[in-house]
Amino acid sequence: MRSCWLNGSFVPEDQAQVSIFDRGLLFGDGVYEVAAVFNGRLLDADRHLVRLERSQRELSLPAPYTSTVWLDVMQELATRNEIREGLVYLQVTRGVAERDFAFPASIKPTAFAWARPKRLSDDPNASGLTVHVVPDIRWGRCDIKSTAMLAQVLAKQAAREAGAGEALMHENGVVTEGGSSNVWIVNQGELQTRPVSEDILAGITRDVVVEVARELGLVVRERAFTVEQAMAADECFLTSATSFVLPITRIDQHVVSNGQPGPVTQRVRAAYLARAERLTAALVGASA
Repeated sequence: MRSCWLNGSFVPEDQAQVSIFDRGLLFGDGVYEVAAVFNGRLLDADRHLVRLERSQRELSLPAPYTSTVWLDVMQELATRNEIREGLVYLQVTRGVAERDFAFPASIKPTAFAWARPKRLSDDPNASGLTVHVVPDIRWGRCDIKSTAMLAQVLAKQAAREAGAGEALMHENGVVTEGGSSNVWIVNQGELQTRPVSEDILAGITRDVVVEVARELGLVVRERAFTVEQAMAADECFLTSATSFVLPITRIDQHVVSNGQPGPVTQRVRAAYLARAERLTAALVGASA
């Protein structure tokens, strides 16, 4: 039986229980993060926890645990569940109270985390992914990593029904992001992705890829682009914490370029994997 962590204790998953009056269940009144596990170690979890703290502040949501505690919990979950490659999910909700929209005067947050294996270094989608174009119907604060994700659920379901692996969301033809990823295009060797604002989630992997690409000597332009521009691009790819860097080779029925992962995308993915290998190997060495 896998172990999870709930409000300060490690427990078997089938014994973890949350009240039906938890505001995370009733209102989606909570925030979450997902960090990758690579070589049995957390990858960029410190960056994810900085974003968690920001999301909590933006929602006036009390932070029940420090980043130091969260790091220990997340690593322990990966170790207990023998995750070599995969993810750790954590969530904080406002807590349990009678159902009323306004914040309760006194309430204790609910916090939990769990871990799962997932193929990362040899992701089956590394040979190319199809995305399905859908309108972006989310709320006006997409920069907050809220658990209220019905719009993304609908986008992902539409993509699945269309036989695609991810949704490509847009507002009036301008790409915002994927259902759970940031989207990039490449033209003449230059990378382009939408700038950070309240319209998108500032992806941790997105930020790392900006750094990695510039270390490779590539030009990165943070500028919006349209669905049509994505279709016409030399290359297209997505980034996320548990997909790393994956090539987009088809947008609905339109084949991107020659339908194969592009050379820049492959170069960036290889550099990202090399960085992950380097960072996690250093963590393993430090704990030996």
